[in-house]
Amino acid sequence: MEQLPLTVATPVLTVSQLVRSVRDVLERRFPLQWVSGEISNCRPAPSGHLYFVLKDADAQADCVMYRSRAAALDWELKEGQKVEARVLVSLYEPRGRFQLTVEAMRRAGLGPLYERFLKLKDKLEREGLFDPAAKRPVPDFPRRIGIVTSLAAAALRDVLTCLKRRNPAIPVIVYPAPVQGEGAAGKLARAIAVAGARAECDVLLLVRGGGSIEDLWQFNEEALARAIRASGIPVVCGVGHETDFTIADFAADERCPTPTAAAERVSPSREALLQRVAELSDGVAKEMSRKLSYGMQTVDTLQRRLVHPAERLRASEQHLGHLAVRLSRAMAHRFAGLLAQVKHARAGLAAFDHPALLARGYSVTRNAKGEILRDPAQVSAGEMLDTVLAKGWVRSKVSEKGS
Repeated sequence: MEQLPLTVATPVLTVSQLVRSVRDVLERRFPLQWVSGEISNCRPAPSGHLYFVLKDADAQADCVMYRSRAAALDWELKEGQKVEARVLVSLYEPRGRFQLTVEAMRRAGLGPLYERFLKLKDKLEREGLFDPAAKRPVPDFPRRIGIVTSLAAAALRDVLTCLKRRNPAIPVIVYPAPVQGEGAAGKLARAIAVAGARAECDVLLLVRGGGSIEDLWQFNEEALARAIRASGIPVVCGVGHETDFTIADFAADERCPTPTAAAERVSPSREALLQRVAELSDGVAKEMSRKLSYGMQTVDTLQRRLVHPAERLRASEQHLGHLAVRLSRAMAHRFAGLLAQVKHARAGLAAFDHPALLARGYSVTRNAKGEILRDPAQVSAGEMLDTVLAKGWVRSKVSEKGS
């Protein structure tokens, strides 16, 4: 029996490992890219996912568009429709089936328009036309609102209905211009310029309802974007649906997802204002009541500190009585002291009293001039002297003197 040659053993993969490896190779080899084709066998699922086939004359591929991506579509997929899909090439592992995961989709033929949109957006952005620092503030309480749109537009009816509901007291001026068709962008730009020249409004609403990219294309024109930035009045743009973005949205001072949202942005709700006024009035009333209460408490406190004039006079009289008693006592004490000092002084002076001195044997002699003699130089020989004694006096004649 012939033996098989020995070979190096290779690992044995499970089916899931092999399919997963193939999937990884496909996803790395083919990054996200646009693919054109025709819709076939479209099957919306209860989960919200879309399942369909994308085909051309020579081939077809199964596709899935998950709910989060499908919800962004503002148009309905139909059998035989020509589309362009941004897809990720992959493999559905449970069945080992080749499929395309669709991230975004547009109607066929929109690619050149989208490229034109991106180029203009990039150009104007580099010029600073979309610079947030250049945006004008939108007033919260406009005195008059201007609307630039078509008189036949459903968006105008929606905006007017919203403004009437929220605050019918605000005047509205419509500057009519077509919002669709060739040349509409230029007419919209002129309407904005007219509104700016008249200066009748505090804010302008540029509005239009939803539609295809072709319908909204006039809002992607350069002339309209420059007119918005040149306007002397702040411009709020509300064009299409929430997912629609136009060059006008980027150029405007504010962008709102819908025309109604734009109307709500610029019109303060009358009910909300009245409620706010009521809240402020209630707050003022409460504050005044609180201050009045505090004032009354202050008055009560001061009143407790107040004394009736008669009571104050009685208190003053009583206080004066106390002071009089204290003064009398102080004066008596002081007088007694002074009296004692006088007595002491008198006793001291008594020892030097003239009669007392004379009684003690002293005498007072005066010369002829009446001077009390203290020095022999005051007299001359033969001068008559008068001497006062305790009892009587004597007259003598100087016969001699000495020192």
